[in-house]
Amino acid sequence: MQTQTFDKPKLIELLKTRSLKHGDFTLASGKKSKFYIDGRLVTLSAGGANHIADGILDLLKNYPEVNAVGGLTMGADPIVGAVLAKAGAWGRDDLLGFLVRKQTKDHGTGKLVEGPLQPGMKVAILDDVATTGGSSLQAVEAVRAAGAEVSVVIVVLDRLQGAAQNFADQGLKFEALTDLRDLGIDPSPV
Repeated sequence: MQTQTFDKPKLIELLKTRSLKHGDFTLASGKKSKFYIDGRLVTLSAGGANHIADGILDLLKNYPEVNAVGGLTMGADPIVGAVLAKAGAWGRDDLLGFLVRKQTKDHGTGKLVEGPLQPGMKVAILDDVATTGGSSLQAVEAVRAAGAEVSVVIVVLDRLQGAAQNFADQGLKFEALTDLRDLGIDPSPV
């Protein structure tokens, strides 16, 4: 097996050049901001998906108990796919994925969590950007209701606006591949 590495500087460059937008924005948290990080402009590119997957798989070496990765649909979808596609190269052929719907499906099996998630599994919740962590906490709630245990929440970028504290308040470990300081943005003003 070839040694895999995470190229954090390349991911930061992709986030700066493709995802960072300036203007007036309302975030998912409801907060106002003079800039926006459109994570999907990187997560839905081959290069971005590749670097993000490497970063997450590198972090997962610290969480060997994790046997599934997933998160709230839309933000997590491309990240989960990229991580699963590269997992074998990192020696993690055993890794499974799942996606959490924003609301319970009203047809078929009526699932909120899609994929092979089973009670007792240890999981990592994935997302592209965290401000307060609300989207990831929604996924955490669904996973816990399904009987699985969350080992860690991992995001591509932390806006440094309260997510870390909100996860800590829930007894959750939190990791971010990058944060606003990496993009040259002062996190103190929203």
